[in-house]
Amino acid sequence: MILILDSILSDAELKTLRDTLSTREGFQSGKATAGWAAKPVKNNLQTRAGARSDGLKRIVEAALMKHEVFKAAAQPKRIVRTVFSRYEAGMAYGTHIDDAMMAGARTDLSFTLFLNPPEDYEGGELVIESPEGEADIKLQAGQAVLYPTQRLHHVAEVTSGARLAAVGWVRSLVRSAEQREMLFDLSQTVQQLRNIEGANDALLKVLKTKANLLRMWGDD
Repeated sequence: MILILDSILSDAELKTLRDTLSTREGFQSGKATAGWAAKPVKNNLQTRAGARSDGLKRIVEAALMKHEVFKAAAQPKRIVRTVFSRYEAGMAYGTHIDDAMMAGARTDLSFTLFLNPPEDYEGGELVIESPEGEADIKLQAGQAVLYPTQRLHHVAEVTSGARLAAVGWVRSLVRSAEQREMLFDLSQTVQQLRNIEGANDALLKVLKTKANLLRMWGDD
């Protein structure tokens, strides 16, 4: 499931992130953190570890963990890693697969949170491959895309301007993408039933089913 998430950050949070990341200060070549397979196709800039980037990570991760749709879709145990990327003219990231393990934790889901509006740059689409074809994704500032980490994907070349994004990986309580999607569908059904007068019995049955499936599938 590829899911678009709206309104992750407030206007003030977006401004803080953009102001801090607006220049090359604090960035290094993305190849520094790339594995052997990704290094030849990776051409971008990423923030260095340190207090500056740690503060920005806390803003993004706290916002995601409060976002109801993110929580329902990801069933997050924790956000394993978050980095900030910058693509300038001529930069791209060729087709690759993200690492299965990071910092000793399994990665189940990836997210890209767009930090500046699409009119700031040309190109730079996140392209996610699937059996149905390719999905080209370029979102408004403050929107994010959440997708299974096992998908091949790439970032198209930026031809002008600069693309800023937060990229991260999530360890879910539920390993299976299919099971997570079923739990997400049940969460959406719960929200619909809450708005229907007289649907309390049906709501309780759906809540019971959702809780018992999470109990069955959850990997804590």
